[in-house]
Amino acid sequence: MVTTTIRLTEDLMARVAIAAKRTGITAHGFILEAIAEKTALVEQRADFDVVAEERYARIVASGKTIPWTEMRSYLEALPVRKKAKRPLTRKLQV
Repeated sequence: MVTTTIRLTEDLMARVAIAAKRTGITAHGFILEAIAEKTALVEQRADFDVVAEERYARIVASGKTIPWTEMRSYLEALPVRKKAKRPLTRKLQV
Protein backbone atom coordinates (compact mmCIF):
# COMPACT_ATOMS: atom_id res chain seq x y z
CA MET A 1 0.00 0.00 0.00
CA VAL A 2 1.24 3.52 -0.75
CA THR A 3 0.72 6.67 1.24
CA THR A 4 -0.23 10.01 -0.24
CA THR A 5 -1.09 13.39 1.18
CA ILE A 6 -4.00 15.49 0.00
CA ARG A 7 -4.79 19.01 1.03
CA LEU A 8 -8.45 19.77 1.64
CA THR A 9 -10.03 23.06 2.53
CA GLU A 10 -11.44 23.19 6.04
CA ASP A 11 -14.93 23.48 4.57
CA LEU A 12 -14.52 20.37 2.40
CA MET A 13 -13.01 18.37 5.27
CA ALA A 14 -15.94 19.37 7.47
CA ARG A 15 -18.36 18.21 4.77
CA VAL A 16 -16.46 14.93 4.40
CA ALA A 17 -16.57 14.37 8.16
CA ILE A 18 -20.34 14.95 8.25
CA ALA A 19 -20.97 12.70 5.25
CA ALA A 20 -18.73 9.99 6.68
CA LYS A 21 -20.53 10.12 10.03
CA ARG A 22 -23.90 9.82 8.27
CA THR A 23 -22.72 6.69 6.48
CA GLY A 24 -21.13 5.21 9.57
CA ILE A 25 -17.54 5.13 8.35
CA THR A 26 -14.42 7.12 9.08
CA ALA A 27 -13.49 10.20 7.06
CA HIS A 28 -10.50 8.25 5.76
CA GLY A 29 -12.75 5.40 4.63
CA PHE A 30 -15.15 7.85 3.05
CA ILE A 31 -12.35 9.51 1.06
CA LEU A 32 -11.05 6.12 -0.11
CA GLU A 33 -14.54 5.08 -1.26
CA ALA A 34 -14.99 8.39 -3.07
CA ILE A 35 -11.70 7.96 -4.91
CA ALA A 36 -12.57 4.35 -5.82
CA GLU A 37 -16.03 5.37 -7.09
CA LYS A 38 -14.67 8.20 -9.22
CA THR A 39 -11.96 5.93 -10.63
CA ALA A 40 -14.55 3.29 -11.53
CA LEU A 41 -16.71 5.91 -13.27
CA VAL A 42 -13.80 7.16 -15.36
CA GLU A 43 -12.86 3.58 -16.31
CA GLN A 44 -16.48 2.76 -17.17
CA ARG A 45 -16.71 5.85 -19.38
CA ALA A 46 -13.50 4.89 -21.18
CA ASP A 47 -14.89 1.38 -21.81
CA PHE A 48 -18.14 2.92 -23.08
CA ASP A 49 -16.20 5.15 -25.49
CA VAL A 50 -14.28 2.14 -26.87
CA VAL A 51 -17.51 0.18 -27.46
CA ALA A 52 -19.15 3.21 -29.10
CA GLU A 53 -16.18 3.71 -31.44
CA GLU A 54 -16.18 0.01 -32.39
CA ARG A 55 -19.91 0.08 -33.13
CA TYR A 56 -19.62 3.26 -35.16
CA ALA A 57 -16.75 1.71 -37.17
CA ARG A 58 -18.99 -1.29 -37.96
CA ILE A 59 -21.76 1.07 -39.11
CA VAL A 60 -19.35 2.95 -41.36
CA ALA A 61 -17.83 -0.29 -42.73
CA SER A 62 -21.19 -1.90 -43.49
CA GLY A 63 -22.97 1.30 -44.49
CA LYS A 64 -26.08 0.00 -42.74
CA THR A 65 -28.03 1.26 -39.75
CA ILE A 66 -31.50 1.29 -38.23
CA PRO A 67 -33.32 4.60 -37.75
CA TRP A 68 -33.70 5.42 -34.05
CA THR A 69 -37.50 5.77 -34.26
CA GLU A 70 -37.81 2.19 -35.53
CA MET A 71 -35.32 0.79 -33.02
CA ARG A 72 -37.01 2.61 -30.16
CA SER A 73 -40.42 1.22 -31.14
CA TYR A 74 -38.91 -2.26 -31.29
CA LEU A 75 -37.23 -1.94 -27.88
CA GLU A 76 -40.41 -0.59 -26.29
CA ALA A 77 -42.41 -3.51 -27.72
CA LEU A 78 -40.07 -6.21 -26.37
CA PRO A 79 -41.32 -6.29 -22.76
CA VAL A 80 -44.95 -6.14 -23.88
CA ARG A 81 -45.01 -8.67 -26.70
CA LYS A 82 -43.27 -12.00 -26.91
CA LYS A 83 -42.35 -11.50 -30.56
CA ALA A 84 -41.73 -7.95 -31.66
CA LYS A 85 -40.84 -7.50 -35.33
CA ARG A 86 -37.14 -6.71 -35.50
CA PRO A 87 -36.38 -3.66 -37.66
CA LEU A 88 -34.28 -4.18 -40.76
CA THR A 89 -31.00 -2.48 -41.43
CA ARG A 90 -30.78 -0.16 -44.38
CA LYS A 91 -28.18 1.92 -46.11
CA LEU A 92 -26.89 4.78 -44.00
CA GLN A 93 -28.38 8.10 -45.04
CA VAL A 94 -25.66 10.74 -44.97
